[in-house]
Amino acid sequence: MKKSIVTLWFFAVMICISCAQNDQNDVEGPLKPVFSAELLVDDLQIPWGMVILPDGSLLISEKSGTVLLFQDGERTTIQGVPEVYVRGQGGLLDLELHPNFTENRWVYMSYASEEGPEKGGHTAIARARLNGNQFTDLQVLYKASPNTTQGQHFGSRIEFDDNGYLYFTIGERGAREVNPQDLSRDGGKIYRLHDDGRIPADNPFVNTEGALPAIYTYGNRNPQGMIKHPETGEIWIHEHGPRGGDEINIAIPGRNYGWPVVTYGINYSGTPITDKTEMEGMEPPIHYWVPSIAPSGMCMVTSEEYPGWKGSLLVGSLSFQYLERLEMDGRRVLRREKLMEDIGRVRNVRQGPDGLIYVAVEGKGIYRLNPKS
Repeated sequence: MKKSIVTLWFFAVMICISCAQNDQNDVEGPLKPVFSAELLVDDLQIPWGMVILPDGSLLISEKSGTVLLFQDGERTTIQGVPEVYVRGQGGLLDLELHPNFTENRWVYMSYASEEGPEKGGHTAIARARLNGNQFTDLQVLYKASPNTTQGQHFGSRIEFDDNGYLYFTIGERGAREVNPQDLSRDGGKIYRLHDDGRIPADNPFVNTEGALPAIYTYGNRNPQGMIKHPETGEIWIHEHGPRGGDEINIAIPGRNYGWPVVTYGINYSGTPITDKTEMEGMEPPIHYWVPSIAPSGMCMVTSEEYPGWKGSLLVGSLSFQYLERLEMDGRRVLRREKLMEDIGRVRNVRQGPDGLIYVAVEGKGIYRLNPKS
């Protein structure tokens, strides 16, 4: 009887949390159409990663293990991609350009790799130079371990900060009770390296006995969105919650983001994970979603091309199949807006050098949002 009362109390609390969150900034339909969506690159299955090159061409990773170059209306398959472990959520994942790509041609990629003695795979980070339709000088910069045959929570996004440090995310690989809170284990973390894979001397756990020195934050679940804030230079991430509790966080060195000790979500079965949504010593999110939208990809609009959008976050929704715009006031979400409703599972979103927004949708391809005059 006592257990039943506790369970009912927990669900009442979670309902109140959900109501409070939704009352604060309910997602709404578009205020008015400010763009038309043009399917620029069609016939893509899971376009996980996407970067826009300085000449306006697109480099696209398919989760199955292919990288495509789309240039002047033509697509070319890039050779020299590392061998990819494709299982569940794992495969070829994110792409990012070196800040000095024009000079050095380095492209960074995250992917699931079988490298290591154990069966299965884990997330790896590599870089290679793009020369024509070929990757050359492939270098593996980081390989998480140990491998596992679990198919979930590989992460993984890549970003550079204003000082040229390389950040990447790795999900907790389905081992929530083991990985995210243990500094000696990979998974459930954000990592920071020099661009060539060296460990920065001022990483927060370099001098912590037993800790992996590449770790920058811990207690993360499965981050699949990461940006450098264009004004502050901060690294922002979003990460999947379980059933409810997707989060936007700002990566602060050495901080614990709480998973699974604190969360706004519950198990997929409907049972509680914890009754705690905050705790001393654990960093709270600046925003959370209840119910989960299953966020993937993120960019902050700096362009003047779309009236009223400058400073907004754009986030893809896998579960509800739309693009979400979050109107921001500093770190506070003022309003949420649904865009491209029912378009499909939105996997990624980028702003190009031309100031236009590009949106990757599973089973369809890459859309360009053309501003309406």
